[in-house]
Amino acid sequence: MSTIAENIAKVRERIREAAQASQRDSEAVGLLAVSKTKPAAAVREASACGQRDFGENYLQEALAKQAELADLDLVWHFIGPIQSNKTKPIAEHFHWVHSVDRLKVAQRLSEQRPAHLPPLNVCLQVNVSGEASKSGCTPEELQGLAQAVTQLPGLRLRGLMTIPEPTDDAQAQHAPLARLRQLRDSLNLDLDTLSMGMSQDLEAAIAEGATWVRIGTALFGARDYGSPL
Repeated sequence: MSTIAENIAKVRERIREAAQASQRDSEAVGLLAVSKTKPAAAVREASACGQRDFGENYLQEALAKQAELADLDLVWHFIGPIQSNKTKPIAEHFHWVHSVDRLKVAQRLSEQRPAHLPPLNVCLQVNVSGEASKSGCTPEELQGLAQAVTQLPGLRLRGLMTIPEPTDDAQAQHAPLARLRQLRDSLNLDLDTLSMGMSQDLEAAIAEGATWVRIGTALFGARDYGSPL
């Protein structure tokens, strides 16, 4: 097996074991392969192993990969910060957006979603750790934002996403992830998605109810931000 194939197998086994430990069905936890800064060839290699869902942070890079991989049946997730002037190509070329954090962006995505496509699946990004450097609405803003987004015809609000402050402390990993689950449940909306957990903390995320774990390094290796794509 190639390195990517081996890594996918290892991560899927981690997901299976974590779900079993939490008495959850592993089929309820989706593996989102974060392919930012990685070439289209790496995505193609992962696709050959049955991986279908890929997450991208950088719009121009993602659009170039999508064009190169148009022969594959892939599901594209936008997971990075969204600038208002970039909403149109995101609305046109992605199946999911995990990083909606303000109403203006949601309204633009809804208005610019092509009529021939189904509503865009979206998650609201919540800054549960309160880090100034992180995107996301505050927990206090969430209720109003969620209610407004549910009224937008071009979108389907699926759930919440967070990027908690990284820590190697296994116990400390749980608190912000549990907080996201509690926030979702407190909305009293029909939401089925918690996008949380990365290579370092996927076990904690699954224990707290993650339905998407966003894995990059553990699948593709360390990112090289200096290499051209």
